[in-house]
Amino acid sequence: MAEITHRTIRTNGINVHIAEAGTGPLVLMIHGWPESWYSWRHQIAALADAGYHAVAPDVRGYGDSDKPDAIEAYRMTEMVADYAGIVEALGEETAVVMGHDWGAPMAYHSALLRPDRFRAVVGMSVPYTGRSGAPPLETFATLFKDTFFYIDYFQQVGVAEKELEADPRRSLKLILYSASGDAPPAPGFAGKPKGAGLLDGMNEPETLPGWLTEADVDYYGGEFRKAGFRGGINRYRNMDRDWHELAHLEGAHIKQPCMFVGGEKDGVIALNPTGIPTMQSLCDDWRGSTLIPGAGHWNQQERAAETNAPVIEFLKGL
Repeated sequence: MAEITHRTIRTNGINVHIAEAGTGPLVLMIHGWPESWYSWRHQIAALADAGYHAVAPDVRGYGDSDKPDAIEAYRMTEMVADYAGIVEALGEETAVVMGHDWGAPMAYHSALLRPDRFRAVVGMSVPYTGRSGAPPLETFATLFKDTFFYIDYFQQVGVAEKELEADPRRSLKLILYSASGDAPPAPGFAGKPKGAGLLDGMNEPETLPGWLTEADVDYYGGEFRKAGFRGGINRYRNMDRDWHELAHLEGAHIKQPCMFVGGEKDGVIALNPTGIPTMQSLCDDWRGSTLIPGAGHWNQQERAAETNAPVIEFLKGL
């Protein structure tokens, strides 16, 4: 199995920590919230062994990457500039971009805004559905006007940070377990009383599922104890800004080869059952989708082999 190594590179005016392995065509893997490069640990080695240069950065605001203070520093255009800059800093012309959770919209927008740098795209958990008809926060306010919704909760600067940073390890343990395919139904990201906190009502497992070890939770907890939660949450605070700034992407199709992988029990997919068909209609070179039985939101960690197989097949077909 290929050895994962680490270094820091300069891109778009910031320092970004990357984990990498292998040689060959570049595959850039963008993580979501609340994660780090570590969420791709099973893919980095597998892709390297399959003949690719697999690179997973800590997204700005996370881990050992820089953490700008300004909320607008986490707008979509800045994130895309980071990833295009990583490709250039690594001495490559192009890369395949793969994203999970927030990393998926960042991967789609990388393909849309920088087709010169990104030759194919893989989305996980969050399908590409194009620009919404109204600002996202306006839509969420209508849908969840009388109940808790985590994205609305995240708009209150400092509130979620205070809750989650009180015990980062416990916060990560609850979030990772609660959004997985192993957790029983419980109040979590939506539907609780309006004044609830994110962690209120989440299940704390007596025993961790097989895909998540105590050492994994230790690592994640350590990363967020070091970095805090503000940078990652700031991505959510730019959703309306992005909607206005990227108005020119109304109706935009992804032209590059594109595929999707997710978990059958992922609440994000359940919340938008038309998401994958919509993505198919907006991808001009659609290569298919895979929904993994038993997997929840963290498919690349919960079912690593079942995630890696269709991804490698996709890459080999390019």
